[in-house]
Amino acid sequence: MGVCILSVSVPFSLLELASIREGDSVGQTLANSVAYARHAESLGFQRFWLAEHHNMLGISSAATSVLVGHIAGATESIRVGSGGVMLPNHPPLVIAEQFGTLEILYPGRIDLGLGRAPGTDPMTSRALRREGLGAEQFPDDVAELQRLLGPLDTSQGVNAIPGAGTQVPIWLLGSSLYSAKLAAQRGLPYAFAGHFAPRLYREALRIYRDQFQPSAQLSKPYAMLALPAVPADSDEEAHYLTTTSYQRILALFRGQPLWMKPPVQSMDGLWNPQEEAGVKDFLGLQLLGTAASMQGQLDQLLDSVEVDELMVTVDLYDPVKRRHALDILASLAQFQAV
Repeated sequence: MGVCILSVSVPFSLLELASIREGDSVGQTLANSVAYARHAESLGFQRFWLAEHHNMLGISSAATSVLVGHIAGATESIRVGSGGVMLPNHPPLVIAEQFGTLEILYPGRIDLGLGRAPGTDPMTSRALRREGLGAEQFPDDVAELQRLLGPLDTSQGVNAIPGAGTQVPIWLLGSSLYSAKLAAQRGLPYAFAGHFAPRLYREALRIYRDQFQPSAQLSKPYAMLALPAVPADSDEEAHYLTTTSYQRILALFRGQPLWMKPPVQSMDGLWNPQEEAGVKDFLGLQLLGTAASMQGQLDQLLDSVEVDELMVTVDLYDPVKRRHALDILASLAQFQAV
């Protein structure tokens, strides 16, 4: 069967957790992330976003703004940002200062994606933001960030210096319907976390488009869908390589460390049927296999939902295979290089 000539073309971006391979150092992990970002840039990927997680053995992206600057400084053109900063953990002023500074250092290349969840456990949340404010403050915190990154207003008692006037693009991220509605109301771009919460993506993206109100930042809706992918040179290899993801998600379910482990020939004996069903549900939007296989999977997906951009997580153990996976993604009929 030939390649479908009606494939929709969209920009592709990458989400990075700076996952630590079992036995590797954080330094080696971050060096691998830099090489990964540089390769993505050479292929024409649109963005490289880093996720904020805290107190998780196996993930090294806790100091998200620091890593955004590190990746931006090691690349030349790819947009770099947060996917996202978990706003309940931080005073908006600090984030405005950090990302305003990044925008000044790397003009036109910085994105500020914001999440409403803490990205960690309750005890660590309290350690991060001691005054006890949480997700209920999210709409007000987003509005404050918009003000702080907007034009300098000296009538206000507090301003982000630097930060004011940088107009860093703000995105809202979500895995439920809440942020879809808020992004629509505020006229902000929206990214749905289908890479770990696939169930509500159609409804969330539909609500976002239906309820969108134009704003100074955005005249029409712009939606991105994040999804996991395991590209490989054969479907058999892809099924083997994806066992790395299976093991990590299983560890997440069990409350165990999230070290990235080598793939295994079989998951038999490593999970029970209920856990297997949970892991595969978690990965419900996963693209898996060769370029030809993934093109068919993507055609089906893009025929059923309207998105302006795809953001992919590639959870492969071998850094060389992980970079090669980007070559395969870039060969897709749906891949629109920037």
